[in-house]
Amino acid sequence: MTRHTRVDGLAAGALRWASKGSALALAAALAACSTTPKGPDYHVPAEAVVLKPRASEAFLEQADAAARPDGAPFAAQPLPPHWWRLFNDARLDALVEKALTRNTDLRQAAASLERVQALESEVSGAEKPSVSVSAAPYYGHPSGTSMIRQNYVPPDTFRYSGSVGVSYQLDLFGQIRRAVESSHASTEAAEAALDLVKVNVAAGTARAYAQACATGQRLETARQSVALQQQALDLTERLQQAGRVGEMDASRARSQLEQLQAALPPLLAQRQSALYRLATLTGDLPEEFPRDLAECHEPPRLTGTIPVGDGAALLRRRPDIRQAERELHAATARIGVAVADRYPKISLGLSAGSGPSSFARIGRSESLSFSLGPLISWTLPNNGVADARIAQAQASTRQSAAHFDGVVLNALRETETALNQYARELDRRAALQRSRDAAAVVADQARRLYQAGKVGYLDALDAERALAGSDATLAASEATLVDEQVQLFLALGGGWEQRVTGN
Repeated sequence: MTRHTRVDGLAAGALRWASKGSALALAAALAACSTTPKGPDYHVPAEAVVLKPRASEAFLEQADAAARPDGAPFAAQPLPPHWWRLFNDARLDALVEKALTRNTDLRQAAASLERVQALESEVSGAEKPSVSVSAAPYYGHPSGTSMIRQNYVPPDTFRYSGSVGVSYQLDLFGQIRRAVESSHASTEAAEAALDLVKVNVAAGTARAYAQACATGQRLETARQSVALQQQALDLTERLQQAGRVGEMDASRARSQLEQLQAALPPLLAQRQSALYRLATLTGDLPEEFPRDLAECHEPPRLTGTIPVGDGAALLRRRPDIRQAERELHAATARIGVAVADRYPKISLGLSAGSGPSSFARIGRSESLSFSLGPLISWTLPNNGVADARIAQAQASTRQSAAHFDGVVLNALRETETALNQYARELDRRAALQRSRDAAAVVADQARRLYQAGKVGYLDALDAERALAGSDATLAASEATLVDEQVQLFLALGGGWEQRVTGN
């Protein structure tokens, strides 16, 4: 009997070791098994607008077509990262830097990026093993029945149970890899969104500053016209007292003066509105606008040609294009996540525990347990849910592709429109300057002839009105020109130090 018992024990031990070896071999085989992730690998669609040669060539053609007859206003030099410094205005530089530090929209975009980065870290955590630990000390006793002893009540004592487990999901079908890929692309899209806010904040600050100063220039021009008309009214009243003109001429002079003065309040309101907007862009209360800008009457001017780079650089630089392209990448990767739902999920687990037992048995072999092996879970795709999710992901990808094309087309439209409008405004301003110079000569001659009594007051009044109108129109054109410059830089998409990212 002893010999047989010993042989049976050896056989049982060999069986246990064979079982352990099989489990280890199976686990190693599963861990070594790897397949290509399901779903399509990402690349920019061949039919995408951004890949068409005309997408970048049209940019330079429009820049050439927008050139003035007396010289091109644009140069193919690369656009500098901080384009506002081209104005050589220290106050503008300080305001933009302040806005890029304190603007509330930027703070929101930065927080959104941090949230997306945290989500990416959460998704990436699925690539790593997970560890669980549990411990449960308690006071009591198990039932006698569980110990297979009738009419027995175990004594009360302190007991415990505990376990440690390690599990690792084998990404055999690439679902985790596709999820990480999608999450990473979403993070890059959030980075591009932050850059887009920077572009808009810099341009908005420059526009508000330029509008405040340009409106100050228009106010100065309007006040000069008021002062000249006041002189004309004083002269007319003296001539009336001398009996050289009638009451009608004096009334006309007063009416013209009132009309010129009526143009001042709207300009004051425009300047104040620009100052309030400038304050909020830089993170201040509206009433905390820079007081020295309330007297600014010289807008920033950019002399010489504007560096615009080329079409290919534009398509790489615009953050909205980069954001749309990264969103397309993320949507494409989500197709693989949905396709992998058709396949089983396999996790490799190792757990070790002790108890439940009394504290006196801690560490004894009879209280220890362990397990090693794969856990396979598979929801059979027989109800169409998996196919529906794949169809949703594919439709979202097509939507993202269409959005990407739309963003590229819109960027080209905005840029070409800005190029054309700026060039045409330069032509308009030159014509207005010539018109204003001619009106000034006519007004001066008419004033002299009227004082000498050689022409009637209506002729002098018309000449003064023409000069006042020319001054106002020229000042408005100066303001429009500065705004068009900022709009062009906004369309070009500059204003930040770009971090190069791959596809």
